[in-house]
Amino acid sequence: GNLKFLLSKKKEVKKTLLEMTMYFHGAISRMARLSAPVIVGVNGTAGGGGFSLAITGDIIYAVKDAKFTLAYTNAGLSPDGSSTYYLPRIVGMKRAKELMLTNRLFSAEEAHDMGLIDLVVNSNEELNEAINKQAEVFSKGPINAYKSVKKLLSESFNNGLESQMEIESIHISNNAETKDGIEGLTAFSEKRKPNFNE
Repeated sequence: GNLKFLLSKKKEVKKTLLEMTMYFHGAISRMARLSAPVIVGVNGTAGGGGFSLAITGDIIYAVKDAKFTLAYTNAGLSPDGSSTYYLPRIVGMKRAKELMLTNRLFSAEEAHDMGLIDLVVNSNEELNEAINKQAEVFSKGPINAYKSVKKLLSESFNNGLESQMEIESIHISNNAETKDGIEGLTAFSEKRKPNFNE
């Protein structure tokens, strides 16, 4: 969200933002529905749309000097990029309101303490190392099980207990009959590391 660009489109700003958010939201939707886990790394400031994008990750790492801010209302705008969906689910409604209304700048450590990010590292080198290490683990993991975890969690706030457990039953039984499911069960019974390759 380049605000100078938006100002240059003052006469057609509504149309411009509707088009921009359509593409931005489409990309976020695709990432949310990927089978593979999405790892996000933050170095610098994640503000406005950058903040919204950052919190869409399944796993989020940041360098210790990274900063976070919603920033939208400071520009007379309301949030986009899925932040009104994800933020209250991660930090709770009360904290989400505070962050969105005040636009205060906060540190990676505070973001970690809130549960917004998973790991704080000391440098960009450590950030890249941590991301690559986790990506390597995920690349050798059970892709269908990852997909199920993401889908089950994304639906959990929309279902009652019994409905959610019924959906869990379907996912676990479907995963058990895949090659990775059979391999995982076999490896567990043989007390060895599984070799997932589906």
